[in-house]
Amino acid sequence: MTEETLRLTTAQAIIRYLANQFIEIDGEEMRLCGGGFGIFGHGNVTCLGEALYDARAELPLYRGQNEQSMGFAAAGYAKQWLRQRFMFCTASAGPGTSNLLTSAALAHANRLPMLMLCGDVFLTRLPDPVLQQLEHYGNPAMGLNDAFKPVSRFWDRITHPAQIIQSLPAAIATMLDPADCGPAFIGLPQDVQGWAYDYPVELFAKKLHRIRRQAPDADEIRDAAALLTSARRPVIIAGGGVQYSRATAELTAFAEAHQIPVIETIAGRANLLDDHPLNIGPVGVTGSDSANAIAEKADVIVAIGTRMQDFTTGSWTAFDKSARIVAINAARHDAAKHMSLPVVGDAKLGIEALGAALKGYSAPAEWTRSAQDKRKAWTAYVESNVAYGNRPNSYAQAIGVVNALCDPRDRVVTASGGLPAEVTANWRTLSLGTVDVEFGFSCMGYEIAGGWGARIAQMEREPDKDTIVLVGDGAYLLMNSDIYSSVLTGKKLIILVLDNGGFAVINKLQNNTGNESFNNLIADCPTVAEPFAVDFEAHAASMGANTETVSNPAELGDAFKRAKAGTKTHVIVMKVDAYDGWTTEGHTWWEVGTPHATGNPKVKAAHEAQEATRIKQRKGV
Repeated sequence: MTEETLRLTTAQAIIRYLANQFIEIDGEEMRLCGGGFGIFGHGNVTCLGEALYDARAELPLYRGQNEQSMGFAAAGYAKQWLRQRFMFCTASAGPGTSNLLTSAALAHANRLPMLMLCGDVFLTRLPDPVLQQLEHYGNPAMGLNDAFKPVSRFWDRITHPAQIIQSLPAAIATMLDPADCGPAFIGLPQDVQGWAYDYPVELFAKKLHRIRRQAPDADEIRDAAALLTSARRPVIIAGGGVQYSRATAELTAFAEAHQIPVIETIAGRANLLDDHPLNIGPVGVTGSDSANAIAEKADVIVAIGTRMQDFTTGSWTAFDKSARIVAINAARHDAAKHMSLPVVGDAKLGIEALGAALKGYSAPAEWTRSAQDKRKAWTAYVESNVAYGNRPNSYAQAIGVVNALCDPRDRVVTASGGLPAEVTANWRTLSLGTVDVEFGFSCMGYEIAGGWGARIAQMEREPDKDTIVLVGDGAYLLMNSDIYSSVLTGKKLIILVLDNGGFAVINKLQNNTGNESFNNLIADCPTVAEPFAVDFEAHAASMGANTETVSNPAELGDAFKRAKAGTKTHVIVMKVDAYDGWTTEGHTWWEVGTPHATGNPKVKAAHEAQEATRIKQRKGV
């Protein structure tokens, strides 16, 4: 070592570099990387593990139970921090790393920062073929880690210790770029991890990062303002990018100044409070009658921070074909979709610039009143939908009970199956940025793992609030081991397991397209020899959680109060009906593939009904 260099292994240098990256949030400096999730194997324990041990105070390492759930936890953490901080995941070579593929895809679809530090085979190839190595006879350079290229925003394989001098800053720049944000993958061959190099000392100097706010182009703002001022029936679609830009206050001020109704995407579900007079409800396939009614009649749509996926657009049938779209988005790719008039730039700056250019424009009062009247009708429907009494137990009732009893700053987390639709439609936002409905990748198994990651982040800022996880029995059985993780780490979760006997929402789709129930509900699986009910309460208790089973929503309310009062992860189980109690209103058309030829008359009729709506589908790119 000299005064100018520091001799470290590749692994040691990576960890030392990460430990010296900082970001300022609300006037407070904190480490950009909140730590990591890790499962060790021969591909990462000896070298990267050694480096992480020495940095365990600066970068706490959470022991995972499953690599896929580690990635989900990292995604939940990044969402809670509004993409301003990230966690790394380290997995061993072979199946440990391949288990991260699904969570990398989730982070990619949702534009979430996550750093993967994954073991790889030996660069020298001297011991080849090693345990868990995939051999490609004609391409020895190809390996398992190449599979991450389609699901990473940044991908690299370190073949020399000096390469991290370039690779690490590039990975972090990608994860902090609002337009290109997503997972970064760095493959670490087992031998290269331990190779030493004389690194420049300045590589490890403290670095304070700031997330770029790109100002929109003045010409694009002028064109957008000209279009919006001509609108007689304008509407704002507020997406998750509004929250990531920390622009909820600007969105509210813009809507109020111009009296434009606001409808929310799934990711943007908590951009406005439930009782704000311009909050007309969620839009799309899992939306509300109120939002979809005005979306269909709107002549100009201002889409802010949304990638306009099919659940938002009703597979592009939710809007009139003649409606014009102004898309404010940091990502050029998203701003230019479906022949939109693009405003490429930060949501906060874009909203402010467009507001300044509108010069007193206000939506016609009759249009805004009409939207508000529709919202009042939807609110009445939700009140009846979540009510319970002489009705079968339902997701909506459970949501209503929790919504009425939770703290406004509690965070609700859900993902796959029927719960995203039910939460989106029935949850009443009590505080901004408190809803995480993972539907960018609609990933089963995210619920508990993502809740654990969110809870780690929540305890760094609001330790007195709770993270509430809503999960169905199917997703619970797919991935539940982070109940154990939450107990081990003292990160309390409140988990509601709503058991409807299988994959009930897909059974509903199956029936709605004319098909017979088959292979979704346990009762309809012809290969099941002995149907039986899982004792979810006992299973969760075996992982150390407080648990109880309730029979109805009234009992659920009492159990939820006990869970709130406790200090330990609490799992509450309730059966819900697989057929009755679904939210039946508020759905736009959604394109699913149906058989064009069939001998089943019910399937044929459902196909014809499905195709009849296609005439409304907006064509575009």
